[in-house]
Amino acid sequence: MSYTRLRTEEEARYPLVGNGVQARIMTFVHQERRPVSRAKLAERLGSSRGRISTEVGRLVENGLLEEEGLAESEGGRRSALLGIPRSAGLVAAVDIGATHVDVALTTLGSEILTHKHELMDVRDGPQPVLGRVKAMISDLLEEIAAERGEVLAIGIGVPGPVEQASGRLTVPPIMPGWDRFPISNVFAGEYGAPVFVDNDVNVMVLGEHWGGVAKGVADVIFVKIGTGIGSGIIIGERLHRGIQGCAGDFGHICVDPDGPICSCGNSGCLEAMAAAPAMVLQAERCAREGESPAMMAILKEKGELSAEDVGEAARRRDYCALSIIRSSGRLIGQTLAAAVNVLNPSMIVIGGGVSHIGNALLAEIRSSIYQRSLPLATRNLPIVMSELDDVAGVIGASVMAAEGVLNIPG
Repeated sequence: MSYTRLRTEEEARYPLVGNGVQARIMTFVHQERRPVSRAKLAERLGSSRGRISTEVGRLVENGLLEEEGLAESEGGRRSALLGIPRSAGLVAAVDIGATHVDVALTTLGSEILTHKHELMDVRDGPQPVLGRVKAMISDLLEEIAAERGEVLAIGIGVPGPVEQASGRLTVPPIMPGWDRFPISNVFAGEYGAPVFVDNDVNVMVLGEHWGGVAKGVADVIFVKIGTGIGSGIIIGERLHRGIQGCAGDFGHICVDPDGPICSCGNSGCLEAMAAAPAMVLQAERCAREGESPAMMAILKEKGELSAEDVGEAARRRDYCALSIIRSSGRLIGQTLAAAVNVLNPSMIVIGGGVSHIGNALLAEIRSSIYQRSLPLATRNLPIVMSELDDVAGVIGASVMAAEGVLNIPG
């Protein structure tokens, strides 16, 4: 696939649109995920058809919109539908986890064109990890025969708290060496494109809300369960970051003051007691003490266990594995119940690597939430698995970056 419309560094500068009306048009088309008519734009944006037609014409001229077929007839002449073409440019979307990196190239409309996944340890530090991310982006550009100048924006999700004013990580518990590191500077010399950085779970909830099971849901809590535990929160269809950008970090809520030391330095955090490392630690103890023949066999064969191994043992009805999973689910559900009572969400979505280990985890989370939340708050509350699965992060990173360059700041 080749893109004919290249942008110089000067042309690629943020934002892509010329005024607020253009920003609202592009953002609406992006969020709709399908072509829309000028009449619908005028109706939904509360602007005159003449103004909409003028600004659409400018956006078409600039290559950000194009006509894509005709709307169904309503008795008169069928109107043209407008969409974001692939030729508008690319977004590089990056999802950095504790133990992996996912990189995708998407259209400006956040359609994934190509995607790459690699195992990687975030504790290796920013230079090695981001150096590999840059190499992965280059590989994907080569794969689709595109040039660096076609990248209009870069979106990056990272597993730590990000200060929104600076776009920098601030004392991330599981990311030694990343504190205040200028991530955007790493890409500045090669890409004439703005870089948008946010916490990985904020990015995932954006993806799920844009194109997953939570699409169009007004109030959502997305929970990622993996090496760490965190949540992204949508309130009134908008991402809630809090004043500094660290809203939703409930993995560091204390569930047992006498519990183990967490990576953040406190004792008894939910993450320290219910995330993947805690589950594996319990599983290895069970295996070594002979309480779980299934996990003992895996430990002897591999020399170590993983959360996936605990899930496999649970599917074989191993009592110890099931107990570990249910214990984690119960603690997560109890903590979420407090959030349900405070926020009264429309939906809770569970994602992350550990979410795949079996139905017992989701069942225990549901049970604890329904038991401990106010009845009115859970009357119509679905608690479901992520629909986007492993691509929620890169889709959300694309959505964040695309809407970032399609908006007027301030």
